[in-house]
Amino acid sequence: MQPPTCFPLPADTEAIAAGEVLHRRNEVQTSVLHLHSGRVLRGVLEGDVLRHQLGAVEGPVWLDAASALLGLPLPVDMVADTPVLVRRLPIQALCDSLAQLPAGARGLLLDMARGHRQQCELAVSRLAQDAESRCAQWLLQHAEPGHGDGGALQVRLHLRKRLIAAQLGIAPETFSRVLRHLRDRGLVHGTGNVLNLPQPRALQSMAGC
Repeated sequence: MQPPTCFPLPADTEAIAAGEVLHRRNEVQTSVLHLHSGRVLRGVLEGDVLRHQLGAVEGPVWLDAASALLGLPLPVDMVADTPVLVRRLPIQALCDSLAQLPAGARGLLLDMARGHRQQCELAVSRLAQDAESRCAQWLLQHAEPGHGDGGALQVRLHLRKRLIAAQLGIAPETFSRVLRHLRDRGLVHGTGNVLNLPQPRALQSMAGC
């Protein structure tokens, strides 16, 4: 599968090693990247580590054309998950190619770019909620009435912790760290596959409920 012919690409490619940052959020673009081969992770960096992942894309695919077409900075960070080959196209060349399309096709393409951009912004806004709040919200959503009085709840972990962490958009180590912190504060008791929540109201406050 080749890139659309209406957006010409230079013949040369650039090799980028795994772990390298291709783009940073809010960066103003001067060129748009086409991923020729390899896999790129999209998400939010903490320092130089992609702690919150929004997904992965594999080439061949345009990485950041939507924001470039709209003249907006990037909404997500992009990191090479494997060695990748990319090609750079100046934004002006992209816009010149867009101008050659029929008005209907140009409008459709811009509408799709706006929709993609809005989805990215919504996903990033959800990640802005801190890890503790997201974990507290997840525990409450999966809680069942526990034994005894006082309104205590319990959660049965039917998934591996790494899968739960993926649902929350955080690293497995972060999920384990948050659980330890909740235990230290007396908000979570128990080990294994059953967690007791002796203070649901405190968790509700943490989750912003």
